[in-house]
This record gives sequence, structure tokens and C-alpha cells, in this order.
Amino acid sequence: MSTTSYREIWSEGLWHNNVVLSQMLALCPLMAVTTTASNGLGMGLATLVVMLFSNMLVSMLRGIITPQVRIPVFIVLIAAMVTMVDMFLNAWMHELYKVLGLFIPLIVTNCAILGRVESFASKNRVAPSLFDGFAMGVGFTWVLVVLGAIREFFGSGTLFADASLLLGHWASVIEMDVFPNYGGTLLLILPPGGFICLGLMLAGKRVADRVIAARESIRNEQTGTAMEGTA
Repeated sequence: MSTTSYREIWSEGLWHNNVVLSQMLALCPLMAVTTTASNGLGMGLATLVVMLFSNMLVSMLRGIITPQVRIPVFIVLIAAMVTMVDMFLNAWMHELYKVLGLFIPLIVTNCAILGRVESFASKNRVAPSLFDGFAMGVGFTWVLVVLGAIREFFGSGTLFADASLLLGHWASVIEMDVFPNYGGTLLLILPPGGFICLGLMLAGKRVADRVIAARESIRNEQTGTAMEGTA
């Protein structure tokens, strides 16, 4: 696969075909765990690991998985990856595990993972499939972190609260109490606030896409004019 194709996979995962901002998938964990940026980061990284290894396994086994049983097999493989991640968090990051709770096992039901396994990993080699899983996972993670940071900042007056539970004691340096005496805005912590913030992010993406498209159109026109002048 060419470098250009890898670049396209990266841009698709991060922006153009983003799991949340474009596909509107995984909204249940998105609303439930993004009360803080740290929780969003934890869920995003867990999903990234599952997407990465699920894509890898399906790509490796695509030659022996028959079309008739592919969906059950894909679900079993994804469930196995989720179980391993769930056990790892329970053993090594138990405090974070208690915060994320039921939403770790529910990664199995994330349609974005099954969708990428079906549409990409089952049709491509291992290296591109791994990169696709990584790109989609990073795209999902940054949306969770940004949404969690917005809700946490305006809802609680903090940023990356309890990050040390996820990243270790060194992460206490990024835990910020921005407004020490801030009473908080309950609306933003509750699911309606999550939908409001997500709506603003979706609107921002639409505006950014239009600006990018307009600039590309102007650039193409200038390039065409320059080529005509040279001719």
C-alpha cells in the first residue's frame, strides 16, 4: 500500500470518517463516560486497543473465515479482545475500572469496531488493517477527550481530574483545579449537556469542512489558471 493510501487512512480516521463526528456511532459510551477528560481518555484508549487487535486478527484470518459465518466470528473475536482489556483494567487500573464500569464490556456492542472489521480488515492485509484500527481509535479517542474536557471545564471547573488513576502518579501534574471555588454547572455533567456539547462540535466540524473545501477550490482554480497561462 502506498504512502498516499496510508495518509488517506489517517485523515479518514481522524477527521473525514470520524467514528463520532461523521458516522455518529458509539454515542452511548460517549455520553456516559465523558464527564471528565480522564474518563474519556481511558475509554478511548481501551476502544483503540480493541479496534487495533480486532482488525489485526480479522485480517490475518480473512482467508479462512467463510462469508456465511463471518459476522458471528467477528463478534467472538471482538468479545475476546474486550474481555482481555476488561481483565487488564480490573487488575492494573482498578480505580479507573470502577469508574468506567459496565461500559468496558459494552465495547463489544460498539458498531464502529464491527463496521471497520467488516468493511476494511476483512478485505485488506495486516499492516493497512492495523493502521486503520489505530487511526479510527485515535479519532474516537480525541473526540472523547475534547468532549470530556469541555464538559469537565465548564461543569466542574477542573481538567483531567484523577488522571493519575489512568496514567500513574506522574500524571498528577496535569490535574488542574481551574476554578477552586466554582460551584459547577450540573447541566453539562448530565447527558443533555453532553448532547449540547456534541452538537456544537458537529457544527464546528461542518464549518471547518466548508472552509477547507472553499480553500481547496480556490487553490485548484489558481492552479488551473497558472497552467493555462503557462500553456
